[in-house]
Amino acid sequence: MKNRQKFFNEAHYNNFLKEHDDAVELLNTTKFKSDSPEGEATLRSRFAQRLALRKLTAMYTAGEEISSLIPPLEYLIEKYEIRQAALAVSEQSPEISPLAIDDWPHEYEECVQVIGLCILLHRTDLLNRFVKLIDNAGYAGDDTLYEDLLCKILPGRTDVDQWYHDVYSPLVQAIYAKTKEEATNFLQRYCNQWYSAFEQAPWHDTHLQGEEGNYVGYWAFEAGAIAFLYDIDDSKIDHMIYPKDLVIYARNQKTTKKSQVGA
Repeated sequence: MKNRQKFFNEAHYNNFLKEHDDAVELLNTTKFKSDSPEGEATLRSRFAQRLALRKLTAMYTAGEEISSLIPPLEYLIEKYEIRQAALAVSEQSPEISPLAIDDWPHEYEECVQVIGLCILLHRTDLLNRFVKLIDNAGYAGDDTLYEDLLCKILPGRTDVDQWYHDVYSPLVQAIYAKTKEEATNFLQRYCNQWYSAFEQAPWHDTHLQGEEGNYVGYWAFEAGAIAFLYDIDDSKIDHMIYPKDLVIYARNQKTTKKSQVGA
């Protein structure tokens, strides 16, 4: 097993796994402080969902086999569904989204990361389940990147020319570039400015905390998904946050499926 980012060594991963198990035990044995049972359920659901996302991200960063990411991705989608159901009761809003993607760039980033993972791991079933939670809240047809991540896989998406957050402009431009070279350049530009754009995110600079810290990896899975979906040449993209081997996996799986159909 070879770590995929330099800030995450074996000792760090082992510390994370222990702390993760302790947190799961805490979740199972502790009641969260809240003014109501409904509020407690929302706190509990968010805690569980964040644990699941951190575990999946840490597994990839630590160098686990890509195929091993599929069960934790399934588990993560289930946690988002539980989170949405708890919020719906507590906020008395049946269609509320588990992520406020228009208000908070880091929550939008979380959304497109999960979408990217579903795409690159070829789990359209999980993609459908996750996107339903976002669509039902009224986000469908509002954001170019969101729709362009989905339109090649899910039918009936909307063509829209606006997006919520400026950080994603180079990635959108990569999709609509006039030449392959321009598309690659926009993809590189997106990777170069990605980390600094999320200075306010709760995970920003966590790699500075050391082996006992909260760092589990910085990944622009959405960039890999766009490169895969729109056949963008990423051979010269060599940036820490770009999940190149996951894109290779996605392309190889697609080739294998085509071969099997033609057999």
